[in-house]
Amino acid sequence: MALRLHICDPDSSAGGGFGAGRDVDHTLGSTDHDRGGPLNLLLTYGGWRENAFADQIPLILDRFGIRCYRAESGDEASEVIRAERVHIAVIDLSIPMHPTRGQPTGTRAVPAGPRVLQLLRRLEQPPPTIVVRPRQVDPAESTRMLADALRDGAFTVLDDPVPIELMLQALERVVRRHYRDHWPAA
Repeated sequence: MALRLHICDPDSSAGGGFGAGRDVDHTLGSTDHDRGGPLNLLLTYGGWRENAFADQIPLILDRFGIRCYRAESGDEASEVIRAERVHIAVIDLSIPMHPTRGQPTGTRAVPAGPRVLQLLRRLEQPPPTIVVRPRQVDPAESTRMLADALRDGAFTVLDDPVPIELMLQALERVVRRHYRDHWPAA
């Protein structure tokens, strides 16, 4: 049985909603909890934008029984990976290694996204991974990041900022291809 999401911002006059007055349908998987429980989604995001995909995805998917584990640093992502079985991962390459709360202003955090990808790849059952890469000014750096992410097992690579519709489409493709429209047994 497939789960269909219908996303529409009824107040399209505001212009800022995630649907912005458009209907978007997505099939994400089965609602049959006898198949082993809910789908676990590791969701990392190191950006600063309000209403980013990482803020909207849990609100949309929670009502369908999909558990979203939000991590804002490599340390937090590692904790989730150790504590829970991750079925799908969304990894923002720009997340810092350590939580940035309390860091002095102007301190540059070391990006942890590539390390989290390597950690996921070493799991007995690595989850399909959607990689979000920061915008790059240098085309050579952009190409290198893409090649590295794909080598580390990324299912797809999206450029930040990611529109919510694009992220939902990527999640739909992951469930369709890796789980045949049904999420796995726990």
